[in-house]
Amino acid sequence: MKNIFLLTILLSTFCFSQTTIKGVITSKEEPLAFASVYIPKLNIGSNTDENGNYILKDIPQGEYIIHFSFIGFKTQKKNIILYNETQLTININLDESQNLNEVVVTGTLKAVSRLETPVPVEVYTATFLKKNPTPNIFEALQNVNGVRPQLNCNICNTGDIHINGLEGPYTMVTIDGMPIVSGLSTVYGLSGIPNSLIDRIEIVKGPASSLYGSEAVGGLINIITKSSETAPLFYADIFSTSWFENNIDLGGKYNIGKSVQSLLGVNYFNYSNPIDNNHDNFTDVTLQDRISVFNKFTFNRTSEKEFSLASRFFYEDRWGGEMQWNKNYRGGSDIYGESIYTKRYELIGKYQLPISENVYASFSYTNHNQNSVYGNILFLAQQEITYGQLTWDKKIKNHDLLFGAAFRYQYYNDNTTATIESEKSKISSFFVQDEIKLAEKHSILLGSRYDYNSIHGAIFTPRIAYKWKPSKSDIFRINTGTGFRVVNLFTEEHAALTGSRDVIITENLNPEKSYNINLNYLKKFEFENGIHSVIEFSSWYTHFKNQIIPDYDTNPNQIIYSNLNGYSKTYGLTGNIELIFPFGLKTMVGFTALESKNKRNGILSTPILTEKFSTTWGITYDISKWNLSIDYTGNLYGPMRLPLLGDLDPRSEYSPVWSIQNIQFTYKKLKYFELYGGIKNLLNWTPNKNNPFLIARANDPFDNDIVFDANGNAVPTENNPYALTFDPSYVYAPNQGIRGFLGLRYIFN
Repeated sequence: MKNIFLLTILLSTFCFSQTTIKGVITSKEEPLAFASVYIPKLNIGSNTDENGNYILKDIPQGEYIIHFSFIGFKTQKKNIILYNETQLTININLDESQNLNEVVVTGTLKAVSRLETPVPVEVYTATFLKKNPTPNIFEALQNVNGVRPQLNCNICNTGDIHINGLEGPYTMVTIDGMPIVSGLSTVYGLSGIPNSLIDRIEIVKGPASSLYGSEAVGGLINIITKSSETAPLFYADIFSTSWFENNIDLGGKYNIGKSVQSLLGVNYFNYSNPIDNNHDNFTDVTLQDRISVFNKFTFNRTSEKEFSLASRFFYEDRWGGEMQWNKNYRGGSDIYGESIYTKRYELIGKYQLPISENVYASFSYTNHNQNSVYGNILFLAQQEITYGQLTWDKKIKNHDLLFGAAFRYQYYNDNTTATIESEKSKISSFFVQDEIKLAEKHSILLGSRYDYNSIHGAIFTPRIAYKWKPSKSDIFRINTGTGFRVVNLFTEEHAALTGSRDVIITENLNPEKSYNINLNYLKKFEFENGIHSVIEFSSWYTHFKNQIIPDYDTNPNQIIYSNLNGYSKTYGLTGNIELIFPFGLKTMVGFTALESKNKRNGILSTPILTEKFSTTWGITYDISKWNLSIDYTGNLYGPMRLPLLGDLDPRSEYSPVWSIQNIQFTYKKLKYFELYGGIKNLLNWTPNKNNPFLIARANDPFDNDIVFDANGNAVPTENNPYALTFDPSYVYAPNQGIRGFLGLRYIFN
């Protein structure tokens, strides 16, 4: 009887120690639907309904921190102590983040407020990506100031990302800080990163080699994936265009026991509708069929230290070519087509060591397999990259120190004569960084990195940054440093693979080196009438030594590679202006003006495919009473020099000023759903306008009817009056005109 009585008391105590927490999350007196509420200690979370209401049931007594968050808003954390309460009401009002108080990690490899970091970092959230829906990260960056997705082939539509006028191989793309997008994937991997797995994108313009090593010469794009803490229970985003491009994003989260949270995302894209609007008998846009599966696991440790593991599988089948091409012609000489099969595996992990010091171990592994044909030329390539990194974050008085060591192993093999046997390279790295707080408003950052490359030997890259913050809303930054890049020629230069030109390598290629200085000023305004504004200006100068620039001009049938006998430089000015009005209007305008010059053998020239200036903009207007949002986005680019095939080539030597503009309408009244649609390329602009043709000798892709002289140069004939050879490299913009799109988003919590 006594035991029953004690058991009754215990059960009664347990029942009354469970608490229900509920409330409403708003912003500017408007409810926030699908905002996140999460208690990390208990691994318990929920999301608000369409009226902003949330509820957490059966919370045991104890002390906790509750996180209230929503994309594009400042996260709030609230401490609570529960002791025999049956119900607790917590109402929260979230403020828009304006991207200034967000925590960034890319510039210094540690979490720091964007307004406090000595290295300027631009942040673009998932909300930004939704303003102009695209199926991959490559296309989504078209509205980021100073960043330009550059197409490199009119047939297979491969591309790379230029930052401040520098070629794609100078831009490092990382996922969660791990450099897995490199080598072969810089050609075909960028189109395989779906927007659905992205929480935000952090961009550093200027060299970051002292922290990230080779490739981070011109800039760094760090794609940070979603966490299971803030992701909805299930989501779907499906859209299609009037060209029958179909994109499906599906995702959700689930728990494995009490200690593991998993986030699963699947992206499928299909475009199988050949179109030839410019009547050259070649597809205007590459046909694609691809799938990407992403799975991220977060492990809840009793120490509350971080441990995550993520994997991704990507497969793509793409082709472009003559309209009558099919897979029966693959690799043959009857009908020209470029067909690329890509299979890729990725693994990323991060583990915080169970010690008192703040030490992280991170790693990544990628396996990339490519099977391609360019007409009748077969290109088979296999690449494996293993990367490991150990960092120690330590604060001592006014010093914020970061020590790190890294190791990278790369295996590469292909079937070209340039790779007689498989290439294996190893890079061992050590880096140190010290941010010193000199005074309340002044700090300086010193950093250096030592790399030992098994092929090229020792490479040293120092940097220094100074920050002056005269007020809470003003900040000046000066960054200067060096960068280096170890060239993987055949994995980075798509033009070298198409077979349209012979590849000539005149010497052993040494690593490229750069010297850079960047000045940055940022100011935040808050006016009494509720208007918020942020302005940011930067100027830069970059000088290259040993730069490797493909020479298209010396011989129209060749691409000649060598270390530059001279120098290369690029400099310019860029700025962003944001305005947020209290009545639902948000505007963002960016501009970049730049100059780029090469001096080769005493001759000064402008590199090809480098714009003189560019402008981007985004205007969003929320009409609350109609539950409607309107997004108007666009870009405008100045002239750039284009690759001609000789003096007789009738195509324009410089591109015109051109612009791609888009409009989108989003209806948010439906429960759990968002309906959106609009028009892409409102001006119906394509690069073939005012040009007789884009692809040279599209009627003779195997060069069967060309007469060559003794030096191998094409000569004018009746059938070839311009002395051209087949070449698809005259490309600088998407060859896709106006089209409508319609989509549906579904979020369930």
